[in-house]
Amino acid sequence: MRIRDSKRRNKPAIAAMVLGALVSFQAGGARADDTAAEIRLLKARLKQLEERVAEQGRREKETQAQIRHAAAQPLPPPPPYAYPIGIGLPQQPPIGNTLAERLAKIKGYPYVGSSSLVLGGMSITPGGFLELASVTRDHFIGADIATPFGNIPFANVPSSHTAEFRFSARRSRLSFLTLGDVDPATHLSGFGEFDFLGAAQTANSNESDSFNLRIRQLYMTVDNDAFGAHLLAGQAWTLATMNVVGIVPRTENTPLVIDDQYVPGFVWARQPQIRVTKDFDQTLWFALSAENPQTTFGGTTPTLIDAGAIISTVGAAGVTFPQTSVVGGSLFNNANAISLNQFPDIIGKVAWDPVIGDRTIHMEAFGIFRDFHDRVIFPFGTFGPVIPNHNNEVAGGGVGGSILVPIVPKVLEARFSGLTGRGIGRYGASQLADVTFNSDGSLAPIQETMLLAGLTWHAIPGLDFYTYAGEEVQGAKFGFSIPKGNTPFGLGNPAFVNTGCDIEFFGTGAGASACTGNTRLVRQITGGFWDDIYKGPFGRLAGGLQYSFTQKFAFAGIGGTPERNENTFFTSLRYYPF
Repeated sequence: MRIRDSKRRNKPAIAAMVLGALVSFQAGGARADDTAAEIRLLKARLKQLEERVAEQGRREKETQAQIRHAAAQPLPPPPPYAYPIGIGLPQQPPIGNTLAERLAKIKGYPYVGSSSLVLGGMSITPGGFLELASVTRDHFIGADIATPFGNIPFANVPSSHTAEFRFSARRSRLSFLTLGDVDPATHLSGFGEFDFLGAAQTANSNESDSFNLRIRQLYMTVDNDAFGAHLLAGQAWTLATMNVVGIVPRTENTPLVIDDQYVPGFVWARQPQIRVTKDFDQTLWFALSAENPQTTFGGTTPTLIDAGAIISTVGAAGVTFPQTSVVGGSLFNNANAISLNQFPDIIGKVAWDPVIGDRTIHMEAFGIFRDFHDRVIFPFGTFGPVIPNHNNEVAGGGVGGSILVPIVPKVLEARFSGLTGRGIGRYGASQLADVTFNSDGSLAPIQETMLLAGLTWHAIPGLDFYTYAGEEVQGAKFGFSIPKGNTPFGLGNPAFVNTGCDIEFFGTGAGASACTGNTRLVRQITGGFWDDIYKGPFGRLAGGLQYSFTQKFAFAGIGGTPERNENTFFTSLRYYPF
């Protein structure tokens, strides 16, 4: 700096010497007036030079001041790390208008964002919501915010002739998401989601595993981007449940309804499982899972009448006793039955997300394999059992698929899904039976088909309308006891008595048993909306309203075909702190 300052101080002197030399050089041969003009010109140029030197000095001082100021400031923090969401997906952008983001926003799934805590290389993101919901039904069921569609009572139940209203805060939800990277290509995560919609008798393995504090989901994932390989272990939505994109946890395409049992025709379960997934460029996905088994039963057990004179009258002679379940043991509720399952349910799935024009269409196809097991115990005769006790085993399963189409991208989406097969009842929202019985006491898987269609309209940012229509229908499976008596058994037997299904009973007695009422069909149409009342730095407050019309039909029998309609209104007020 001293050298540059010295040069600046010498520049006027140098310019003066140059001017003097020029004057001396031309003094002898120039005229007086020419010399004066040249001197004025040189003085003007000298003044310009001095001004430029002064301006340069001023700029250099400003630059040095800026450098000193910047050096005195602390270094800016490094940009946040791009933690992946789900299985190998890029960093999740802020909540926007994509379908997956809006679904997660409504359902309270956590996203990595401003509320995340970073501990070492791990991020921890809280999630969930606080809710006050209400339900109003025109026929009393005695259920909370989740409607047992298959248990809608026929008119013979006295309490069903009164309406039902209740508030509920039990679906208020807590969740957390942890994310960490072993290396740039390998990611570990854990997710937990809990609510309070459980009670002793709903704590079973049928569909939602409602153990208090109710575990909705609790699983870990290991993902490797380099190989497109993914592992999930823990309790999560079944692989058969439709996704919004790929086969990615936390993007399940569940209906937006307030009813926590969702919609008849919706294929779902939340249960322990281990799942492996392979993606190809995150466009084509293949997955295979082994999931917790459980069997649900329906219909009437067969009776063997006068099977032989060798049968004694000890106990219930002439009756088969198929043992299908046992009471809950250690760490299970002993009032709930645990079915005799020996193998997990096996589910395979393929998903494809092709880009067509300006939209991405999501398509899925899947298959379920199930194994059913029971122990047939025959009565003892005078000289031992007529037929030895033995095990029976039968296979079941089904195939299904779904499609999600953005009719108008980010504005209107349509969905359709279905599943058909034998012994798949517990995977439907109506919880119809998986199996009934054959004449020898073995299990008979029931044929069933589930269908669901829906539309979601994002009218304006923060306001979503939805409508769904779905149904679950079963086929009859029945027989008659032999060699004489012809006692009907099974599911949907036309000899079953339904004469009392439409008559309100008073007390108990013979009339109270005159309604077999095996369920054949449950269907529903529903609609509603969600609206952001407030969204800002203090969280989000959302309100929702839903109406549903549900019909339940029984199989035809002696006395007719019973049916019952249920009109239901739901409201919800939710606060999302995170």
